[in-house]
Amino acid sequence: MATKSFSPALHPVRCLILTPTRELAIQVHESVKEYGKHVPLRSFVVYGGVNINPQIEELRRGVEILVATPGRLLDLVGQRAVNLGKVQILVLDEADRMLDMGFIPDIKRIIALLPKAPMRQTLLFSATFSDEIRKLSAQFLDDPATVEVARRNTPAELVTQYLYHVEANRKRELLSHLVKKNNWSQVLVFTKTKHGANRLASQLQRDGINADAIHGNKSQNARIRALEDFKEGKVKVLVATDIAARGLDIEELPHVVNFDLSHIPEDYVHRIGRTGRAGSTGEAISLVCAEDRPLLAAIEKLINRKIEARTAEGFEAERGRSAPPSGEGTARGEPRGRRQGRKEGEGRRPEGEGRKPQPAARPPRHRGRREEERAPRYADSPAATTSGDSGGMDFSKPYEPSPTAAAAVEAPERPGTRKSTQAIPALFRRKAA
Repeated sequence: MATKSFSPALHPVRCLILTPTRELAIQVHESVKEYGKHVPLRSFVVYGGVNINPQIEELRRGVEILVATPGRLLDLVGQRAVNLGKVQILVLDEADRMLDMGFIPDIKRIIALLPKAPMRQTLLFSATFSDEIRKLSAQFLDDPATVEVARRNTPAELVTQYLYHVEANRKRELLSHLVKKNNWSQVLVFTKTKHGANRLASQLQRDGINADAIHGNKSQNARIRALEDFKEGKVKVLVATDIAARGLDIEELPHVVNFDLSHIPEDYVHRIGRTGRAGSTGEAISLVCAEDRPLLAAIEKLINRKIEARTAEGFEAERGRSAPPSGEGTARGEPRGRRQGRKEGEGRRPEGEGRKPQPAARPPRHRGRREEERAPRYADSPAATTSGDSGGMDFSKPYEPSPTAAAAVEAPERPGTRKSTQAIPALFRRKAA
């Protein structure tokens, strides 16, 4: 029951909502405040990338609905800033992502801190659910019920999907062409890497298109600012990694572009789901090069439909040409000078057939007198008795002093009159008085 008391003890965490990204956590908390503005329930959101101390102070005042990302929540639990012993409802938003290999260890640690069923109800929400995730979720659910509003892994019907076949090195050029020619005012573009998002945003800016990037390497304030500028129309093109693919609600977003196809087919459904929301129509465009065709086949198999292919004048790619296998005809796998000219079905020629006679092997170069005189390590013959700078001395025999040295040893030595028998270079000789 909700209470208006100011006592923190009367406001324990009763509902815990976990999200995979900070942006989604902020959005969910805004929805909680909007839907619960007439109910005396305290709500708060915690996520990483910002100072933890204000979050600790707010939690100590008492919060009944807590929206959190797993990492920051565990940090707060470690500092004894939050108690999860009275949670009655656990919600995993974008549950298929929350239960993948990246989040599952943290989710298991958090669930271990919660009351056991039937004292706790667990709810899982997602637009896509693979069979593997369903099996994995069984360890957290007891006799679950499934509610589906559409066929599983199905994109929104109001989203028009089509693709362009284009060479990989012309994707950016085609994207700029489409934005300018069609006068697109708001475009969300997905890339597969953070570095690729930064690079593409910079290239679009050089093309005269107002663009920004959002990804996990940016500070939280920079990520929030870029997303808000995009929603308000200050930024025409927002280039993002899959951090923006899950659950983000951008009102009446008209265009989504897959600059790089996702390696996980389900992520494609989430990406294009950023458009065509709340009854609005939208377009989802994919730029497909030869290397992307296996990914395209997996996506079409998941959504059970063929994506319409369109052409852009001047950007047509050879659709019949497939990506070369690794190590055949590629820059890494084929030696320089042999990448072209080999016909299909042509293999290596038999030894000696049609080949020019090879010149006789040249004798090895001698690197110096010292190397010539060095014997093999395990040779039967003894090593050479002298070296290049030995001065003719034989070091394989016991030391025998020369007559001059022997005389110097036998003669009585006077203090201060000893002279070296070694020759002194002229550079160091003293001039005669």
